[in-house]
Amino acid sequence: MGKQGEGRIGVVSALVRGAFLVNAVYAESAREYGITSQQGQLMCVLMAQPRGMGELGAMLGLAKSSLTGLVDRTERNGLVRREPDPQDMRAVRVALTAKGAGLVEEFYAETCRRVDRLPAGLGPAERDALAGLLGRVVLDNEVPIVFAEPPEGTAREP
Repeated sequence: MGKQGEGRIGVVSALVRGAFLVNAVYAESAREYGITSQQGQLMCVLMAQPRGMGELGAMLGLAKSSLTGLVDRTERNGLVRREPDPQDMRAVRVALTAKGAGLVEEFYAETCRRVDRLPAGLGPAERDALAGLLGRVVLDNEVPIVFAEPPEGTAREP
C-alpha cells in the first residue's frame, strides 16, 4: 500500500475516499435542486418504476421508520405519492408525481455530468479500466441498482 505522499493510496482508502467524493458531489447537486441527498436517492430509485415500501427499504438500506419519514417529507414536497399496490391491497407503493419526475430527470442528468467529470484526468482506456473494476466490486457485492446507468454519451459534456 503506497503512502499518500507518494501520490498513491491503497484500495481501502481509495474506495472510502472515492465514496466521500461521490457523496459530496451528489449532496451538492441535491442542494441545488432543493432536495436532500436521501430524497434524490429515493427519486432516482423510483425513476424506473413505482416500488413498495419493503423493496425501497432494502434498496436504500433504511429501517422502516426512517423510510416512512423520508417518504412523508418527499410527499409533502409534492415529489412522490403513495398509491395502492395492485398485487396486495394492504400494501402501498411509492411513485413519482409529475413534479417529481421532472425534477429527478434534471437532477439525474446534472448529477451524471458532475460525477462523470471526477475522473477527467484519465484517458479512455483508464476510464474503461476504472469502470470495469468498480463494476466488478459493485456486482460481486450485489449492490442494488439505486442509480441507473446513464444512456451512452449523455453524461459527458461536449
